[in-house]
Amino acid sequence: MLYRQFEKGECLYRNPLSTIKDIEDWKLEGSAKRSFENQRLTLENELDHDIYGDDAHWVFWCPIHFPDKIIIEWEFFPVREPGLCMIFFAAAGRNGEDLFFSDLPVRNGKYPEYHSGAINALHLSYFRHKHPDERAFRTCNLRKSYGFHLVAAGADPLPPVEDSIPPYHMKLVKYEGVVQFTINDLTILEWEDDGVSFGPIYGGGKIGMRQMAPMKASYSNLTVHQAILKD
Repeated sequence: MLYRQFEKGECLYRNPLSTIKDIEDWKLEGSAKRSFENQRLTLENELDHDIYGDDAHWVFWCPIHFPDKIIIEWEFFPVREPGLCMIFFAAAGRNGEDLFFSDLPVRNGKYPEYHSGAINALHLSYFRHKHPDERAFRTCNLRKSYGFHLVAAGADPLPPVEDSIPPYHMKLVKYEGVVQFTINDLTILEWEDDGVSFGPIYGGGKIGMRQMAPMKASYSNLTVHQAILKD
């Protein structure tokens, strides 16, 4: 399969994620511990998963509303599993509202609030090591919501924590209807939205990180560039 080729244009956002100042304007939905181990943003659940179940999960949003046609890149360091990591993108209210519009229902980190609530979003799950079936056959899953539609999947090359040699360089492209995801320059999946099967193609929106407890992971060097499609 021949994948589309993209190059980076203007830098729209750059964040080393190395100190508390770097995330002071980010928005947390749910409860999570935030620290900076080795000068990297390190995230883990604050609530005991054995007691609180799905209430122990959360979403952490970058405050910027990004346009369409972007390349999102970050460094990923898995620290503790089991768990699952996910990125939301092109996230906005279902009627085009800003994600943080005060009239939208309050969100507290529970997954249905994000895939079947008052917002639209694309969301890519990677490092899916939460449940036994996910660990037995590891994939990266791309979903389109509202509606929790599984639209694409690809093999996940990330090993268990004990075998990992991070950082892993993650790159996600959103270009009109095209979504492309790579890890360490290996293309994991590419999908093109036809704008019909699962509703209209989404445009710009916000980016958020989600982890499922008891996952612990670190992140650094988040950048967002304009995406240019090469001929």
